[in-house]
Amino acid sequence: MGRTAKLWVVWLLSTLLGGAVLLAAMIFGGPLRANLLIGKTTGGHHQIELACEACHTSPFGGGEVLQEACVGCHKEELAAAKDSHPLKKFRDPRNADRLAKLDATRCVTCHREHKPEITGAMGVTLPGDYCKLCHENVAKDRPSHVGATFDTCASAGCHNYHDNRALYEDFLEQHAGEPDVKEPAVVELRVQENEAIEERKPLTTVDAANAPSDKLADHAITGEWLATAHSKAGVNCAGCHAPKKKAAAEIAAAWSDHPPAAVCAACHEHEEKSFTQGKHGMRLAAGMKSQVAGLFGVFRDAPLSPMPVALARLPMSEKAEGRELTCVSCHGAHDFDTTEAQVESCTGCHADEHTKAYAGSPHDKLWRAEIAGQGPKGTGVSCATCHLPRQAIEDPETYTERIVANHNQNDSLRPNEKMIRSVCMGCHGLQFSIDALADTGLIKRNFTGRPERHIKSIEWVMDRVRKGESKGP
Repeated sequence: MGRTAKLWVVWLLSTLLGGAVLLAAMIFGGPLRANLLIGKTTGGHHQIELACEACHTSPFGGGEVLQEACVGCHKEELAAAKDSHPLKKFRDPRNADRLAKLDATRCVTCHREHKPEITGAMGVTLPGDYCKLCHENVAKDRPSHVGATFDTCASAGCHNYHDNRALYEDFLEQHAGEPDVKEPAVVELRVQENEAIEERKPLTTVDAANAPSDKLADHAITGEWLATAHSKAGVNCAGCHAPKKKAAAEIAAAWSDHPPAAVCAACHEHEEKSFTQGKHGMRLAAGMKSQVAGLFGVFRDAPLSPMPVALARLPMSEKAEGRELTCVSCHGAHDFDTTEAQVESCTGCHADEHTKAYAGSPHDKLWRAEIAGQGPKGTGVSCATCHLPRQAIEDPETYTERIVANHNQNDSLRPNEKMIRSVCMGCHGLQFSIDALADTGLIKRNFTGRPERHIKSIEWVMDRVRKGESKGP
């Protein structure tokens, strides 16, 4: 065989091998598929980057398919935020000239995936001064904005493209002059929740009516359970390990040592829903699947595994790298210690500057005083106080409110001014909250010290009020 023929054979074999690897990566998913990504995914989506079909629902669709996928996940969030730039605003014929500059009816106009070279904060892929496209004449109406550059609109604690609930002028005026720390500085919802639980009567025994006899031999486990809210609420062993089974024989036959997450969701529907909306649990959301090989070479869609800590982009503890995030990752399998889940479960994984600075911070001192019984209930500030805040929701069956924890930590995290109304203002005044969240150094120190930045938005509003100027729309 001549040299040319050999080169052709090598080229053909290389092409076939490359094609085989490409096909395997597309079909099998996993690490092979990750190598096919056309660019790094954003911090908000990298956990589900192997579930390509979650966004690319049709191989032949264009921007409209991606738009449907974006809205499918974020519609509820935007509705709750009272979106400052809703679609209906840009569908108004009077804004047609603005659409010619920036098609704000499509999410991908501002948020394009796989473009790491142009992706900035919040996954925005437009230049930082994009506000100028529609608001270039703002300084003519707002003397306070003279000299302000457009790349500071969203980074100075003044504006949030989608959610201005804590930054609207009427809200700023309403809360002007508030003290830095309110009196009393108490997280009211957590107090109500604790009191509701304490009113219940705990169970004192477990027997064959709620667990097989061999499962009752571990007295350490039953002891842990007896001290929990599950015991106080009357939820026994079978309630989780063999739900909906009554007779002892049925319980023994259906018993599962490791109940799936669906068992938790049966009672904690809101918590499960919000968990799968946040970064900790989004891989477990419905539709987050990747193809895997089944028996006899038949390929099928399989749910993504729980979020491995090793995939995190934030600094994490080396001891946590082998963990996966499910309900019991933070709450434990039997003790469900909510006190531990509010701090130790977080610091057991996270190792960034902000987390490391929590120990000894003013918030930590308040938390330690509360759990030691030296401070009033609700005065402590744990990791969960800010990042998984309690909220009141209405029970559709009874039309009464109940207190739940929002397990979607991203709901009040990015951009961080979303935290002002739901978290910060429970204890602090609005001006202090805005300044603190605008000070990146203070955040890294976990709010040890005072803000070194000062945002003048409230001063500007009050100056307009004193001059009797219209606040505009």
